[in-house]
Amino acid sequence: MSSEFLVMLRDAAYMFVYLGAQLTVLFFTLSYIVGLIAHFMPPEKVKNTMGSNKGYLVAAMLAVVTPFCSATTIPFLKGLFRANVKFGSVMVFLIASPLLNPTVLGLLIYTFNIQVATLYFVTATVVAVMAGWLLQKFGFEDSIKAEAMLGREENVSCSSTCSSGKLSQDHLLVRMFKNAAFDFKRAFPYLMIGVGIGAFVYGFVPTEIITAVAGPENPLAVPAAAVIGVPLYITVESLIALSSVLLAKGMGMGALIALIIGSAGASITEVILLKSLFKNKLIIAFLFVVFGMAVTAGYAYQLILA
Repeated sequence: MSSEFLVMLRDAAYMFVYLGAQLTVLFFTLSYIVGLIAHFMPPEKVKNTMGSNKGYLVAAMLAVVTPFCSATTIPFLKGLFRANVKFGSVMVFLIASPLLNPTVLGLLIYTFNIQVATLYFVTATVVAVMAGWLLQKFGFEDSIKAEAMLGREENVSCSSTCSSGKLSQDHLLVRMFKNAAFDFKRAFPYLMIGVGIGAFVYGFVPTEIITAVAGPENPLAVPAAAVIGVPLYITVESLIALSSVLLAKGMGMGALIALIIGSAGASITEVILLKSLFKNKLIIAFLFVVFGMAVTAGYAYQLILA
């Protein structure tokens, strides 16, 4: 092996251990906190609050404090529709929920800074509220499939992120620890995928390549990253895990934010699941909203914080 290859291998190994250790501790801690939030804000309480037909901003704020797992997405939305919750409010919740997840916000603060996380939060909230209002105003409510309103609401079960059972105070912290361990075990492979990709990029991908494609000097870097992010099949935890490496290699922060929002807001899996609820017209509108949000946040960073 050449000495240059050994140096690159050493750098990649160092970054893998460094990122892996940091994110392991951080993700487990955040999972524990998220479990406590979910315990005191279960799905039924959220449904009752939204069922009062309060404003769109309330729906967005509920998305922040309700870190439900992906297993609850379709049953929970069906429950909201059957409870006659205003269509626009449900859309705000649908758009904002994956983006304003407490784990994502915590990772953003830790990986970058409070200013980046705040810009991300404000952009996601404003765009989600505006999108919900516009979708309601222009009659997209007719895009709900009739079968979505039939039948009983499915029972779902997973770990802390959708637990609503009542626990005695003595057992609450222990149960939340077990749930956090379950969540971490499930997410660990995806975290390591992100760490592994980041380590490889750090050690072996020349800085010039990333700078040329997604550097701050490329005016099309933000929309290009948003287009890539929307269908990108990678968890946001994995993406944030490798984001610091992409920045170190020359990727612009605006493009990176667009990539994160595109990926978090509309994964392929989520779109496939939503097809069981919505007609194509609403699916296309949903994807357009996520793309617009990603581009808006990316350019906003370049104008405000860069």
